Formats: sequence, structure tokens, C-alpha cells
Amino acid sequence: MSGDLAGRVAIVSGAGPGLGRSVALLLAEAGADVVVAARDAGRVAAVAAEVEDTGRKALAVRSDITVAADCQALVDATGDRFGRLDVLVNNAFAMGPMAAMLEVGLDGWREAMDVNLFGTMELSLAAARVMAEAGGGSIVMVSSQAMRRSAPRRGAYAASKAALLAATRVLANEVGRVGVRVNSVVPGQIWGPALEQLYGEVAKRRGVTPEEVYHDIAKDTALRRIPTADEVAEAVVFLASDRARGITGQALDVNAGNWWH
Repeated sequence: MSGDLAGRVAIVSGAGPGLGRSVALLLAEAGADVVVAARDAGRVAAVAAEVEDTGRKALAVRSDITVAADCQALVDATGDRFGRLDVLVNNAFAMGPMAAMLEVGLDGWREAMDVNLFGTMELSLAAARVMAEAGGGSIVMVSSQAMRRSAPRRGAYAASKAALLAATRVLANEVGRVGVRVNSVVPGQIWGPALEQLYGEVAKRRGVTPEEVYHDIAKDTALRRIPTADEVAEAVVFLASDRARGITGQALDVNAGNWWH
């Protein structure tokens, strides 16, 4: 997709290590200048430096999307630096409590809802207003396969991502008439250092090898493997680009064919 986003400017929230970093770098490789944002100033500075190593321009902004003023300031900073905003990738997320509903109560859901739904939509609306004035743009939500499952102890995360999907489709319908597209990428597990470490811990508890844990999970996918962060990021860049100019309000699963719900 080299050159697909030449001359464009993109914001990536949650642009720390993992998927956020991969998205930022692949957007840059596709020709975009990238604004990287997250709560950790050190992490966004590191990703911004990597973006600049590709030859593209970057701006690092410490931002908390649960604060409305931060969302507007992020969009304003993008306009001040680059004079435009073409793409927003909402990658910031919070897992919330990994506990049964009866144990934690609904008050424990607030962090996940504040980040995954309210904060994400706050930033999306701020970006959509700018894009609408310019005559177009693309917003890509990073969702989760968890929203389609009923796995125990993940109520807050699953509910927040399911609500985000509904809001995404409504927003797509509302802003499509002014040329703004809004879509979702829906990964399952994403292979990388964090998941590799988790599988190592699981392997120790089970008394097996990490490879056995991997294959036990991967066997439920059609491709018998777990997608990498770069593979998920490729789908994000596709939806951000003009190659997806006829696509809006859609959710693209990137899970190696793990379809059971």
C-alpha cells in the first residue's frame, strides 16, 4: 500500500507498543504524516521517532481521550501542525475488570466504558467535524472479537466494544453524506511480545510448552495461527485509504478465520 496515503495526515490514539505502533508505522509507510497520541508521553515520543525514521513527519501528543478538552486539543494540534486531518485510528482501549459481574458490580465498568466508548466517540466527533468541513476523511475503530462472545469475566470490555460498534454504524450513516467514512477492524488475539509472555505464563501453570499453548488456541482458526499486529494494521490502513472508498459502516474481522461466537 505504499503511497496510498501520500499527502494525508492521520491521528493514532493509543499509539504505544503493539498494534498502535504498527498502525502508525504502516500509515507512514503508506505516505501519511502521523500524529501519535497516548497517555504515556515517553511511549508516544518513541513511536513518533520511528515514524520520522521512515521519512514522514510526526507529532507526539500526550492525550487522555477520557478528557473532552484533550480530544479537542489533539485535533487542534494536528490542524496547527499539518493544516489538515484525513484519518483517525481509534486504538486506545481499557480492559476493565477481569471479574464476574456479581463480584465487581457495574461501577467497575466505568473505566472501560469511559475509554472504549465515550472517549473514543468524543475524539471521533471532534475529528469528524474537521473532516466534514474539509469534504471527507476516514475514521477506523479498533474493536474486538470479545464483543461477539459471552466469555466470563469480560463483561465490561465486551459490552463497551459492542456499544462502540453500534455507535460506529450510526455515525457512519450520519456523516457519510459529507464524505466521511467510519469503519471497524475487529481482531481476536494479536500475536506479539505481550501475548507471547502470557502464553509462557499459561504454559508454566499447565506444565506444557508455550508452543503447545499457542497451537491449542490457534487450532480454532481456519489458518491455524494467530495474526500479528502488522497484519491487523494492514487492514486498518486499507480502510483508511481510498482503496476502501466505497466502504463505510462495516466491521472487518482480522482473526485468521476464528468465526465461532
